[in-house]
Amino acid sequence: MNEPQVILDNTGQPAFAVIPWRDYERLTSEGAPILSDEQQYDRALADNGESFPIEVVDQLLAGHNPIRVYRNYRGLTQNELATAVGINAVYLSQIETGKRTGSAKVLAALAKALQVTSFDP
Repeated sequence: MNEPQVILDNTGQPAFAVIPWRDYERLTSEGAPILSDEQQYDRALADNGESFPIEVVDQLLAGHNPIRVYRNYRGLTQNELATAVGINAVYLSQIETGKRTGSAKVLAALAKALQVTSFDP
């Protein structure tokens, strides 16, 4: 991406950025329109997708382990989730603490058990 032209406000802080059109198209998923917050909300409602409390989102954005965050949100203990997935609770604990990464198969099973799309290995 080329360096954007920065337009400052009256206090000298960045207020706008002007970028080349090709960069704008790339940033907006190959020309897809940028949706307002209201449009995104309406689209999410129409998709019947699950929403999460802000506390869950804040934990994920803060870098907490997503498996632990979703497990706690679903009200499951490590033993309950490990049993549902067919792994040892110690192994799950190691995945949640970052000591082990978990195989793609295990991560897929965890995602399914927690009813989320996926986890990156």
